[in-house]
Amino acid sequence: MNDKEEAPAPVTLSQAFWYWLKLGFISFGGPAGQIAILHQDLVEKKRWISEKRFLHALNYCMTLPGPEAQQLATYIGWLMHRTWGGIIAGGLFVLPSLFILIGLSWIYMAWGNVPVVAGILFGIKPAVTALVLHAAWRIGSRALKNWVLWSISAAAFIAIFAFDVPFPVIIIAAGLLGSLGGRIAPGKFAAGGGHGKAGKTYGAAIIDDDTPTPDHARFSWQALAGFTIGGLILWIVPLAALLNAGGWDGTLTQMGWFFTKAAMLTFGGAYAVLPYVYQGAVDGYGWLTPTQMIDGLALGETTPGPLIMVVAFVGFVGAWTKELFGPDALLFAGAAGAAVATYFTFLPSFVFILVGGPLVESTHGNLSFTAPLTGITAAVVGVIINLAMFFAYHVLWPAGFSGHFEWISAVIGVAALAALFKFKLGVIPLIGSCAVAGLAIRMLV
Repeated sequence: MNDKEEAPAPVTLSQAFWYWLKLGFISFGGPAGQIAILHQDLVEKKRWISEKRFLHALNYCMTLPGPEAQQLATYIGWLMHRTWGGIIAGGLFVLPSLFILIGLSWIYMAWGNVPVVAGILFGIKPAVTALVLHAAWRIGSRALKNWVLWSISAAAFIAIFAFDVPFPVIIIAAGLLGSLGGRIAPGKFAAGGGHGKAGKTYGAAIIDDDTPTPDHARFSWQALAGFTIGGLILWIVPLAALLNAGGWDGTLTQMGWFFTKAAMLTFGGAYAVLPYVYQGAVDGYGWLTPTQMIDGLALGETTPGPLIMVVAFVGFVGAWTKELFGPDALLFAGAAGAAVATYFTFLPSFVFILVGGPLVESTHGNLSFTAPLTGITAAVVGVIINLAMFFAYHVLWPAGFSGHFEWISAVIGVAALAALFKFKLGVIPLIGSCAVAGLAIRMLV
């Protein structure tokens, strides 16, 4: 593409709304896949934002607790169309998944194991594994521009895979290495990693490398205080309403409090916080059984939206199991539980972007700030590869290494990888094809 090509025409909030709505229905593949979709659409095709500005925003989102892909969408929506743009982008990233999971959770609780559903999930799981591997390659090929960044990525993978080092520790270490490296070898930690331009050039963007920060995205103490107070009100008032309706020990009140704590622990995505959610929801509150938790994770893996949306399933099953509104209103109770779990899990993400975004925008040319984030991005690539291996292990050896090897899943996974790398197949056709293949195989075998 010609570097001098003119930037696209400005996008209206209405036009952006329809894109964010579409994204909410096609954002498969977990955080890695979703970030890849955002990059492909907004940087490569639509050119709403440049590569450097995209990666700078992504680096910030990677340091936050919460779903980084949803936060990245919120950030870009906010940067383009102010507060409402961020709320629309982040909200539509989540809402389709919430409604889909409420429907699937209802089917799951009302009818139990259905062979058709089991067959579809059988085909989709290897496809999701392939999507994560492909996304790790895409992000790594852009972010790892020299041997130093490759070394940080490899060290992060070894730390989390072999030594089970907590994700926050890896992030802090990578940030410190980036900060030190930015002083000792600034070229290695500059945008592009010392190899000239940062990756491929896709042409001028609406928000380009040198586009001035919009007025609404400039830092001010008044805006920081306003969004902080607003976020606290949006947390306290609903929690107080639940407290008034059901008491502190009420199921929905406890869900609100529990998922608020979970939201603050989700460094590294859903899998980093799953042990905490499992321990609390299964062992602590008894909202669901271990088997139900595993099934919920499978549903979360194979629906659009962040993987942490498994909390909607937990909330649904918990409220259904407790018969919150009586035995004749189980669906209503489940929907209420799913909504409460989702609201309190995602509210902090919006606050983090609206409060911290102006600070981040003021630093996109400052190496002292970007170098630590470059180190963090390199480490996250290694963590994503570990996530892909986690998927592969559970898909190919569902009963553990001592059990049988799912060679049919391996064949589907290899075919999915070939479709992504060689034939550039889109996410929806890939998921659909693998779902049909899994269903056909399950019906025949």
